[in-house]
Amino acid sequence: MADDETQTMTRARGRTTSRTRTRGSAASEAAGAAGALSGRLTWLVVVGLVLAALNLRPAITSLGALLEEVRAGLGMSGSVAGLLTSVPPLCFAVFGVAAPRLARRWGPGAVVCAGMAAIAGGLLIRPWAGGTAGFLAASALALAGIAVSNVLMPVIVKRWFPDRVGSMTGLYSMAVALGTALAAAVTVPMAESVGGSWRTGLALWAVPAALAVLPWLPLMRDRGGASERAAEPVAEPAAGLAAEPVAGSAAEPATPRPQDPPVRITRSPTAWALACFFGLQATAAYITMGWLPQIFRDAGVPASTAGVLLATTMGLGVPLSFVLPQIAARMRHQGLIAVALGVCGLSGYAGLSFAPAAGAWAWALLLGVSNCAFPLVLTLIGMRSRTGTGVVRLSAFVQSTGYLISIPGPLLIGVLYQHSGGWGLPIALMTALMVPQIALGVLAGRNRVVEDECGAATG
Repeated sequence: MADDETQTMTRARGRTTSRTRTRGSAASEAAGAAGALSGRLTWLVVVGLVLAALNLRPAITSLGALLEEVRAGLGMSGSVAGLLTSVPPLCFAVFGVAAPRLARRWGPGAVVCAGMAAIAGGLLIRPWAGGTAGFLAASALALAGIAVSNVLMPVIVKRWFPDRVGSMTGLYSMAVALGTALAAAVTVPMAESVGGSWRTGLALWAVPAALAVLPWLPLMRDRGGASERAAEPVAEPAAGLAAEPVAGSAAEPATPRPQDPPVRITRSPTAWALACFFGLQATAAYITMGWLPQIFRDAGVPASTAGVLLATTMGLGVPLSFVLPQIAARMRHQGLIAVALGVCGLSGYAGLSFAPAAGAWAWALLLGVSNCAFPLVLTLIGMRSRTGTGVVRLSAFVQSTGYLISIPGPLLIGVLYQHSGGWGLPIALMTALMVPQIALGVLAGRNRVVEDECGAATG
């Protein structure tokens, strides 16, 4: 009898152990499948970031390369052309404000996907819209897509790669610079290859924008707000690439967590320094993208060479935009970088004043280094906030306020150019604006976060 009971208990323990092993195996398989899915989504986000970044500037630099032809084709004066070069920062300021709200409602992936579709549609329509008003309206559609994507890029990086902010910011900043340079370099040759039509040369840039929509389609299901999840704990990096998506991503159900405390960005001196620094560097960048080829052409440089010079200026940002954020992320104070970039800008403007054609390549290189203030400020946005809510609000505030500050610059350059009959006064203005940019970069580079400043201000 005792032997029967012993045998029965042994069989029961065996069945229990078998069930436990089966459940453990199933759990392990499920975890493995979830890990594989999250790993694929991580790679998809990387591809999406790169393709989106490639399309964030061709709408602007392709126009700069053909601005003289567009002016002739649409009958624009210098002042109207200056207005045209001011449209990008205006749209970035107006539409960028809506990005956090749209991201909370639809998810950042869906908003970036819609942004890429808007870029493709606007670029396809604008050369054939008919007249200056139609050209401006279609340009505004494309620029609206760029605006929301601009704001959400640091948010997506902070959310999916919180332990790789420097390297991932460098990757997409490098892609932005590459797209900027390519559009400047090949737009004129493309237009010449299709019979010299500036309309077709501009419209062709809708193709890469349409391709950039595709990686974001699978990510549209992620409707959770980035601001609620950017600061979630993350697992160890997968496959040596980056951390796994945070809790609540498309690959992992959300888990309850306390809301981040509200951040009143406008009470932060660092946020204001960042916004004004961003505004002045954007002013310099859009003046460069819109007017640098014209400066060289007026100095006697051929149109195709002027486009290549602009491409050189923008292309220098490709390697520097990848390296600079990683260097900045390792420093306690990034003000020294802002000073170095500003000195390069001052030197480039001095060269444009005294020998625009003779030293054209040197000035193009110096201005290319100076333009790397853009990836620096993007890196600082990720470093100057410790919470997800802070990153979203800081990114929207800095970019929207900064682009508002930058609106008058390109327009004023066009007015000065038309009424002075030369580039002396416009370049003097560009030189003068570089001085406060350097000072603000030093202030923005201090090692502090906006949550502490807002807490002290409200406290």
